[in-house]
Amino acid sequence: MHRLKAACLFTATLAPSAFAIAQTTDTATVPAIAGLPPAARTAAASIDAEKIRAHVRFLSLDLLEGRGPGTRGDKLAAEYIATQFALEGLEPAGENKSYFQQVPLIAVHTIEDKTRFSFVPSSGHSVDLTYGSQIVSKDQTGEPSADFDAPVVFVGYGIHAPEYKWNDYAGADGKDIDLHGKIALVIVNEPPSEDEKFFNAKALTYYGRWTYKYEEAARRGAVGVLIIHRTDLASYGWQVVQNSQAIEKSYLAGDPLNTLRAAAWIQHDVAQHLFTLAGLGDLDQGIERAGKPGFHPQELSVHLKAHIESRVRRYNSTNVVARVAGASAGSGNSVLYTAHYDHLGIDPDAKGDGIYNGAADNGTGCGILLELARAYAHSTQRPPHPVYLAAVTAEEQGLLGSQYLGQHPPVRAADITLDLNFDMLLPIGIPRSVTLGGAERIDFWPTVQTISKDFDLKIQPDSQPSAGHYYRSDHFSLARVGIPAFSIDPGTLFEGHDEAWGKAQFEDYVANHYHQPSDEFQESWDFRGNAKLARFGFVLGWLASAQPKSIEWHPGDEFETPRKRSETGN
Repeated sequence: MHRLKAACLFTATLAPSAFAIAQTTDTATVPAIAGLPPAARTAAASIDAEKIRAHVRFLSLDLLEGRGPGTRGDKLAAEYIATQFALEGLEPAGENKSYFQQVPLIAVHTIEDKTRFSFVPSSGHSVDLTYGSQIVSKDQTGEPSADFDAPVVFVGYGIHAPEYKWNDYAGADGKDIDLHGKIALVIVNEPPSEDEKFFNAKALTYYGRWTYKYEEAARRGAVGVLIIHRTDLASYGWQVVQNSQAIEKSYLAGDPLNTLRAAAWIQHDVAQHLFTLAGLGDLDQGIERAGKPGFHPQELSVHLKAHIESRVRRYNSTNVVARVAGASAGSGNSVLYTAHYDHLGIDPDAKGDGIYNGAADNGTGCGILLELARAYAHSTQRPPHPVYLAAVTAEEQGLLGSQYLGQHPPVRAADITLDLNFDMLLPIGIPRSVTLGGAERIDFWPTVQTISKDFDLKIQPDSQPSAGHYYRSDHFSLARVGIPAFSIDPGTLFEGHDEAWGKAQFEDYVANHYHQPSDEFQESWDFRGNAKLARFGFVLGWLASAQPKSIEWHPGDEFETPRKRSETGN
C-alpha cells in the first residue's frame, strides 16, 4: 500500500530532486547503428531508469484507486499522463485540440440469481443449467433484460477463412446456412494443424480466439453463441472463464458487432449433455470430426431458452494521445507508441486490501511511454516523420481503448508505418533477451533482428504459440486495421542469471501478483531493464520512420488485406 500526504505527493512527483531527475547521457548505453543520427543516439541514451521509476510509483499509488475505467482514479491517471506530455512540450493529438480522446463504453454485469438458461429438446423434458458452474454469459447489447427461445446450430469451430479454404458455415450444398435468430454452438480454438500454411501450424491465429467467434456469428445474425470449453484447447481451465465472467464486462458503445444477447461459454460436460440430447453421440469425436475437411454445420433438435437480466451503466473513459512533429511536413511513415494505463480498480467486497494497483501491469509500460515522449521531444534533431504516443484505456476490459484508437487513429492508418506497444515489463534487472511476437510477420523484421543483436538482446520465440498471445495485447487492435504492430517484451535471460531464474521470476509474478492487489510498487525494483527496452524501442521507431517506404505485412498475412484497404481507402 502506498499512501502519501498530498503535499509530499506532489513534491515527490513534480518537484526536481536528485532521485527524480537523475539520468544518463552516456551514449554507450545505445550502440552506434547505421542510419541512426548522433542526435537520435544521444536522445535514446537520455532515457532514464529513475524517471520511469517515478512514473510507475505515482501511477500505482492507492490515490489512483487501481485506475479502473470510468472512475476517479482513471481520470487522475489520464490527467497525470496528459500533464507529463504537456510539460515536455508534446503537441495534443486527441479531440478538440486536447490530449484526450473520449472512449464511450457500456458496462454489463449479469445478475446471476435472476438469469436462467435451459436446453429444450424437441421431445422430452427441458434441462436447466446452473449459472457459473455450467454456463456464463453476457448480453452485449447493453439492454437490461433479454428473453429468447432459439434453435442451436453446431458450426464446428465457427470459422470462415477463405485463405485456408475453410468455411464452417457452408452447408452440404455449398451455401452458407442462415443463422439469423439462432444460437451458434462453437468449439474454442481452431482446427489442429502441423502445416504453417494451414492455420499457421501450432501457432494460434485470430480465428481461434473466442472474440472472433462472437464477431463472426454476430455478422451472420446469430442471437447468441455458446463456446464449448475444453481445457486443453483453451489453454486454461473453466475457473478462468467463470471468474472473468463473474465481474462487469465493458463494450464499446456503438460497436455494430455487439449484437449478441448471449455471448456465452458452456462447460465441456454440459456440451456433451447437449450432444446427447440432440443424438449426436460423443462430443470429443464430434470435435475431432469438425477439425477435418468435409465438416458441415448441423441444426440440433434442441433450443436454448433464456431469461437474462443485466445491470448496465454507460460511461466514458479516455485515451491520452500526443504528437512529436517530424522533420517531414507530411504524416506518412508516422510511428505510434502505445501502452495501456488502466487496471482493475477496487474490489468493494475484498477483505483487506482491495486496490488493484497495477504497478507492473501496466505502470511499467506507461513509464516507458512517458520517457519515450520526453526523449523524442528533447532530441536536438526531429525524427524523420511524426511520432505519436498513446496511453490507452480499457485494455483489461478487452483491448477497448486501443480498439477505439484503431478505429479513430490520430492520422490515417495507412500513414502509420509501425506501432510499438509496451505492456507489463517486470523491473527485475537488465534483460539480455526479448520476445517480439509478430515482428517476424512484417518486412521490417531484418532490421529488428539486427538492432536486437546490437543491443545484446537474444530474440526468444513464444514459449506458448498455441495460446495466441499476439491477440491479447493492444498492438493487435492496430494490426486489425492494417498497421504493422508488435509488443516489446523482456525474455527470460537477464544479466547475471540463467534463463531458469528469469522464468521463475515470471512464474512467481503470474502466480502471486498478476491481477492481484499485491501488484504494487516495490522500492527494490530495478528499472534499468525498462530503460534498456525503451532505448531499444526508441531506435526501432526512429529507424522505422526513416524507411524509404512504409512497412508492410508479408504477403498472405492475415493483416495484409486491411493494410491494403487502408492504403487504397476502400
